[in-house]
Order: sequence, then structure tokens, then C-alpha cells
Amino acid sequence: MSDNKKIPRHADNDYSVEMAASRRVFITGKTGAKLDHVGSFSFDPALLPGNIENFSGVAQVPLGFAGPLKVCGEHANGEFYIPMATTEGTLLASYNRGMRIASAAGGITATVIDDCMQRAPLFVFDNARSARDFGLWVESEFPAIAAVAEQTTSSGKLRDIQQFSQSKMRWLRFNFTTGDAAGQNMVSKATHHACQWILQQKPAGLEHFTLAANFDTDKKHSAVNAMHSRGKRVVAEVTLPAEMVTSVLHTSSQAMHYQRQLSNMGAMLAGSVNNGSHFANGITAMFIACGQDVANVAEASAGMVYSELKDNGDYYFSITIPALIVATYGGGTGLPTQRESLEVLGCYGSGKVNKLAEIIAAVVLCGELSLGAAIVADEWVSSHDKYGRNRP
Repeated sequence: MSDNKKIPRHADNDYSVEMAASRRVFITGKTGAKLDHVGSFSFDPALLPGNIENFSGVAQVPLGFAGPLKVCGEHANGEFYIPMATTEGTLLASYNRGMRIASAAGGITATVIDDCMQRAPLFVFDNARSARDFGLWVESEFPAIAAVAEQTTSSGKLRDIQQFSQSKMRWLRFNFTTGDAAGQNMVSKATHHACQWILQQKPAGLEHFTLAANFDTDKKHSAVNAMHSRGKRVVAEVTLPAEMVTSVLHTSSQAMHYQRQLSNMGAMLAGSVNNGSHFANGITAMFIACGQDVANVAEASAGMVYSELKDNGDYYFSITIPALIVATYGGGTGLPTQRESLEVLGCYGSGKVNKLAEIIAAVVLCGELSLGAAIVADEWVSSHDKYGRNRP
């Protein structure tokens, strides 16, 4: 007997226009909801294995461009038009204003200062001394462990293994570089392979092993990732001339810097993992446009803002993203609209991932500058009245 509650699937040809249509008909029959817009798409579903299951259509998110944004990076150097997908009014207008002043000031310097992706397996021993001795053995056997791990990947390289202990437990934080891929699946496979080899060596006193026990904190914020990086650790910085702050942002360097101190205190009092305003807005809008794993915003949105008021009245402003996980190859980057957005940035394909990271960091800085200035100049609510959701 067939299950009339089961979403239709085809064992041999599940990624087709016909199967997508059959699933929409099924959902409409069960719920009464029409799926006319969901069913409008321009690409071949045959492209989607590995990206989604039960494909039925698309969720169309409005996409716009902001810019040009001048970036002075080691990998991204020049002016860029930024694709941003969002449903939040005022977002692109605000980022565009930040891009205008940052570009007029000479551009944003962006630097990738660290790069690693992790898996953190746990080894549990009969006592703390056995766990300690295991840790010493791991240090001595690192070349062999790295060689085994790298058997599973052509682009992943095991950089080092950090160790963290608690009671009779020992977490090993495997740090890989992953080329142009985000690399979570890559490092999971490589770490699993290496750990199977470790287990074959029969560590003395070992009671239990698990490939993950929440220390790598995949797709959630953690202090260890903020301190030691996950994905790309990127800094973006700019110095704004005092007269430009007045003419473009309608405030002063002194007022901006004072507000920054108040915001630092507010974030500290609230226990926030970010002393900025809205890193997540720019990152999410670019992630959706460019085919990134949007769940990684949970990590990337935790960051730090730092500013200085210069003796001549100029305003130095920087942001640090300690866990920016991006890719220019694999995952959703090759899907048609996502690839087009990456191509606008010159960031599709191999050798482009650091370029994308620098551009995203620069975009985040622009959003922080613009929203911060809007609050100081008391233009925040009026902007939403004019462009955003506050409209009557």
C-alpha cells in the first residue's frame, strides 16, 4: 500500500522538472496553498544533486547591487559592485552610503590574517594521566597523522593539532587549510580517516572515541573560534578624513568615537559576542547572493569593532571577523544565479576565496559605519520611514 502522506520521490530521476512539479501538486493538495511563484525557475534541476533533497522550486529573494566599493586588499584590489540579496528595506541604501564614503577616503584595506577549518574529535581515557600521555604521543606522531589525514583530500592540508583537556578527556582540534572550499565536509572526512589510524595504534587507557563532541562548534559561536579562528580571520580598516565624516555622514569624528565607547559598554553589559551593530546583515545578504552556507552566519556574525580618534580629527575604524567561512568552489557556488553573483565580483572558481573574504569584510565595515552614523545623527528611524518597513 502506498503512503499518501509521503512526499513523492523517484529512485532514478528525482531531479527533474516533472518531479519538482509532482511535489508541488502534492503539497498543494495537502495544504491548499498555491505554489505558482515557487515553481518559476530558470535552471535545470539536474544541477542540484548534492545541494538539496525533495527539490520542488525556488525561494526568490530580491537581489540588488551596491557600490562601487574600493577595496585595497592583497587579493581584492579595485572597485567592486556588491550583490546583496535581502528583503530588508534601507539595507542596500545604508551599505551604499558606507561604500561611498569609504571609497572616497581612498578605499578599505582588507587583510586575511589566518585561515583554518576544524574538526575536534574527543578521546576519553581511564584517567587524566593516560589522557596526558596520549597528548604527548599525538605531538610526536604529528607527521604520520598528517600524512594519513591528507590521503583523503587533494586540497586540504593539516596545519596543526591543538589539544584541550578536561578531566580524563582530550579534545584534538585538527586545523586544516582547505583551498577554495569552505571545507567542513572535507575536514570531517580527513579527520575521521586520521582518527581511525590513531585508534588502530591502540592508545593506552582509551575508553571511548567520538568524531565530534561540540568543541569545534560548527555553525555556532564559541570563544575558542574567536580566539583561534575558524575559516578566514579577516580585518578591514579605513581612516576617514574629519571633513568627510561631516559632509557625508552628517556628524563628526568626535561624536562617532564617543558613540563607539557607549556601544562597547552596552555590548559588554549585555554579554554580546559582537560590539558592532549588524555584521549579520551584510554577511547574510552576500551569502544568499553568492551561494554560501547561510548557517555559517552564526559564526561569522560574531566580531569586533575598534576605532581611534586621530589627533587631526580623522577617524580610524576597523572590523575583525574571526570566523568567516566562505567558498568560491563547491557547495552552492556553482548554481546559476549564485555563480553569476560571484562572477560579478570576479570571485568564482579556484584561487579566489581570499579575495571574496576581503570583499565581504570590507562590506561589513561599510554597514557598520553607515548605521553607526545614522544613530549618532538621529537619521536611523527617519531612514526606515522613507525606505524601509516603517512606511505607512
